Amino acid sequence: QVQVVESGGGLVQPGGSLRLSCAASGSIFSIYFMGWYRQAPGKQRELVAGITSGGNTNYADSVKGRFTISRDNAKNTVYLQMNSLKPEDTAVYSCNAKTLSKLEGYWGQGTQVTVSS
Repeated sequence: QVQVVESGGGLVQPGGSLRLSCAASGSIFSIYFMGWYRQAPGKQRELVAGITSGGNTNYADSVKGRFTISRDNAKNTVYLQMNSLKPEDTAVYSCNAKTLSKLEGYWGQGTQVTVSS
């Protein structure tokens, strides 16, 4: 079992920055991939950024050059640094941790990010 807890969402003006955190606990040794997903009203959930246990990262085209995913192994935490935020980045952002025994992964409760002036 793995538990993930997100934090760091909020309201920010266009062009601003936010950093999201995803803290994992439990059987963290079994995690091979952690990703940040988002879902805007009326839209499907999409993968924003992911990082493997080996440190490889991938990003959605819409956030490349603006968002950075990173991790602190000592804190069992993955971060999503979001810069140059746009109104279209507004969504509920959720963290997912995948293990071989649960390929759909473990989800956190999500955190709201609102980009508005």
